[in-house]
Amino acid sequence: MAKTVIYKFGGASVKDASAVRNLAEILRNRLRKNFIIVVSAMGKTTNAIESLILAKLEQKDFYQNSTILKSYHLGICQELFPENHSVFSEVENIFIQLNHDLELPLSQDNYDEFYDRVICCGELLATRIVTEFLCTTDLMVVWKDARKLIQTDSSFRFAKINWDMTKKKCQSQLLPILEQFTVVTQGFIGADPKGRTTTLGREGSDFTAAILGSILNASSVTIWKDVPGILNADPKLFPNTQLFDELEYRQAAEMTYYGASVIHPKTIKPLANSNIPLFVKSFLNPEAAGTKIFGEAKSHQIPTIILKENQVLVSFKVKDFTFIEEHHIHQVYDQLQQLKLRVNMLQTSAITISIVIDTQLFKLEQLLNRLKEQFEIRYNEGLTLLTILHPNPKVIAEQVEWLEILLEQSTRTTYMVVCRSNQS
Repeated sequence: MAKTVIYKFGGASVKDASAVRNLAEILRNRLRKNFIIVVSAMGKTTNAIESLILAKLEQKDFYQNSTILKSYHLGICQELFPENHSVFSEVENIFIQLNHDLELPLSQDNYDEFYDRVICCGELLATRIVTEFLCTTDLMVVWKDARKLIQTDSSFRFAKINWDMTKKKCQSQLLPILEQFTVVTQGFIGADPKGRTTTLGREGSDFTAAILGSILNASSVTIWKDVPGILNADPKLFPNTQLFDELEYRQAAEMTYYGASVIHPKTIKPLANSNIPLFVKSFLNPEAAGTKIFGEAKSHQIPTIILKENQVLVSFKVKDFTFIEEHHIHQVYDQLQQLKLRVNMLQTSAITISIVIDTQLFKLEQLLNRLKEQFEIRYNEGLTLLTILHPNPKVIAEQVEWLEILLEQSTRTTYMVVCRSNQS
């Protein structure tokens, strides 16, 4: 039996009808037995559903924007299918379920579970539309609900994989199908032991592809993006970027850890453990080589610039004029772990602990409430975390010239600053 191949297509690759047709063309000359296609929500659908959840939370009307989102998906369908095609009723049914779920009670206490229950509609819509269109082009594909495959704990929005259960589900449900058909499934979503929808973290579709690749011992995993591969900076923000033709697993993992958005941070580990190569290629230029990530790749020392927006700098100061000790750091980290908040940067001084975290609804308020008795706390929101890997003085000087720096760290291989931009 031939080894499985995994393709993952992100939101930009299915954002409109022409993009879906392009996806079909990419697959036409590449599909064979034992193929799995992982598809993300179309375009900015996840952001749009998040805005519906926020409207619900603020007790505002969400129906109008839900109708706009439905019209967007139906508009894509109208360009791809005849008017009597069953896909139109499938889309209608998903939006009926979405609006029903949005009417359920929502509070700060059940926000994460509510979020996962609702947000999955984007992936369900995209995979239904892509599956039906591929079938009209005579490509033999089968739709599969990822929640029947990807088994997790109940850590909503940041679910942890139950690898043993997921392996059993994938082997029993996928292997018989893959002998004859290509499988289309969703990225980003899974289910807990009670069958409730969970998600793997924003942009988690890459991780889904890696999970399936690892469990099925795939020959390769390919992520299709709107960039030529992995670059040393975001080409939308920086001119004269350089393409990495290959990267070693560890170096790619380091880039994702610091916030490189091309690949989800958890993607590399399961592939590296199984020695499965990961390709990052452009759906706009599918014949180009892109970037190959594998174990024997050559090492690069090219300065790499990574930006993470929407950061919060929180400083904890001891109240009793004692110095920062290990138990103070443990107090802060215990609460961060309970709130599922990851630290992007940490710095200690004699009397303060400073951390940089992503902005997350409710989480900062909860963190402050839990630690206000032990510390005097100050924070700054709306910041940017700039990381330069393999920096040199010239690159650092160019990048920080217009910045108001609030916190700075430097090692031989990494330079990091938390900043506000003063550039007009």
